[in-house]
Amino acid sequence: MKNNKILKDLQKAFNTGVSFMLPAVVVGGVFLAIALATGKPTDKGMEVTNQFMKNLIDLGIAGFSMMIPILSGYIANTIAGKPALAPAMILGYVANNPIGSGQIKTGFLGAMIMGIAVGYFVNWCKKWKVPATIRTIMPILIIPIVTTFVLGMLYIYVIAVPIGFLMNRLVDTLGTLQGGSAILMGIIIGAMTAVDMGGPINKTATAFTLALMAEGIYAPNGAHRIAVAIPPLAMALSTFIDPKKYTEEDKDLGISAFFMGLIGITEGAIPFAVKDMKRVLPAIIIGSAVGGALGMANGVEALVPHGGPIVLPVVNGKLWFILSMLLGTLISVAILHFTKPDINEEK
Repeated sequence: MKNNKILKDLQKAFNTGVSFMLPAVVVGGVFLAIALATGKPTDKGMEVTNQFMKNLIDLGIAGFSMMIPILSGYIANTIAGKPALAPAMILGYVANNPIGSGQIKTGFLGAMIMGIAVGYFVNWCKKWKVPATIRTIMPILIIPIVTTFVLGMLYIYVIAVPIGFLMNRLVDTLGTLQGGSAILMGIIIGAMTAVDMGGPINKTATAFTLALMAEGIYAPNGAHRIAVAIPPLAMALSTFIDPKKYTEEDKDLGISAFFMGLIGITEGAIPFAVKDMKRVLPAIIIGSAVGGALGMANGVEALVPHGGPIVLPVVNGKLWFILSMLLGTLISVAILHFTKPDINEEK
């Protein structure tokens, strides 16, 4: 019974974190989609020259920068109340940005872990027996400082180190696959792209494909740029096709995810994954892996470091670029159709 209560509390915390995060996702995604749609593809990505649109991009980036700290903050706030809010937002920001000697970041998964850790740590701090004079400053001074310091150092020196080691091993492993099976490489790149949706594993795939681009090898980048669009496009299409499986809030978010998918912003799928990780993550990982494999098998080459249909003019193998993206998306949608229950059934 106790385990069931903990799971229900965590589910409530995740849902609350997502609901507070959604406006930042929508603002960031819509502004970026509008601005990048006016740009032109270059070897450095989508280049926007209009100053007004550049300003819009800055606003969109700000929305995305706030997204993960808000998620972490309100997960912790749901578990332990206001004293947990600021420490969790700070540590969520830390998780989503490079830190420490290895400059490691753990993305939204790390931020969720830190949000949970802060919540339970703060609840423990609230039980401390302290004098009445100190108790008044506990929630605004002592608890936030102690929580941020203790869990921040734990993250930097304990949690981030093994993740950094894993990232280095992944890069080395991918490097050995250059001359191997194109399909296997496409599967690995596609799966890595979707597994944390813009987090460190996704960024590892990005770094690997960019390194190969510098050597004049563009096919792995093609697989990666196909895969980045599949998670948000799949979630958007799933909300359109299976409306009974999603809340009204999810359906609104599906529209935003659709536009993010068009410009290759994988983060558009994060809110859906946080709310239903056990069904959403396998679906988008499989779909992206299939899309990446198809792209590699058919020699698709993306000549710019950006993804989604918006870069089609600078892709070699345009037909298979679109087909691979479409088939990967449809596979993810099909998996969600058969695994995700209707809202009423789930309740």
